[in-house]
Amino acid sequence: MLVRIENFLTKQEVSNAVELLEQSDWIDGATTAGHLALHAKKNLQLPENSPSARKLGDFILSLIGQSQQILAAGLPNKIYPPMFNCYQENGEFGSHIDNTIRRVSGTAVKVRTDISMTVFFSEPEEYEGGELIIQDTYGEQRIKFAAGDIVMYPSTSLHRVSPVTKGRRLASFFWMQSLVRSAEQRRILYDLDLSIQTLTAENPHNPEIVRLSGVYHNLLRQWSET
Repeated sequence: MLVRIENFLTKQEVSNAVELLEQSDWIDGATTAGHLALHAKKNLQLPENSPSARKLGDFILSLIGQSQQILAAGLPNKIYPPMFNCYQENGEFGSHIDNTIRRVSGTAVKVRTDISMTVFFSEPEEYEGGELIIQDTYGEQRIKFAAGDIVMYPSTSLHRVSPVTKGRRLASFFWMQSLVRSAEQRRILYDLDLSIQTLTAENPHNPEIVRLSGVYHNLLRQWSET
């Protein structure tokens, strides 16, 4: 399930984030790549212990906690601290699947990567190329969203970032461990949740809403992990 959340960040919040990122010290993204991704990853990245990364990452996490759409689509259990990258001058990331388990730097906390997430800080017209290309059961999805938008997709997906041939692509990327491991079960719960919300908006006194809500919570109780 691929989910787009539009205007996750306001344009002013994007502007503030870009200003902070432009003042930060970047490193070669290959230094954090795994063995298989070492030669596929050609970008810049903020160190995980960078003050800018921590400040901006904490802000993103606070917004995620307020987003009902992200909570409904992801059912978050743990979230890996947001990281930040920059693609320019033909920078790219070849086809890969994200590592299954990531340990939060400096801690014993481990996060299973069920859902991959990208927040865009650059407008599509500010760079050429740089599409996030995701392979799914419906074929190839080419993602190049507006600055401030966020995309969520299964971490099991084969994906890549095409070369940025002009301009600069700034983004945040991170992972979520869901309460529900199965992507198929998360989709069922998300669709059911959206239906309940729609029915509630149309007629909050509809008695079937209580029944459907019970089905939702009983499925979540059956499928969730803590």
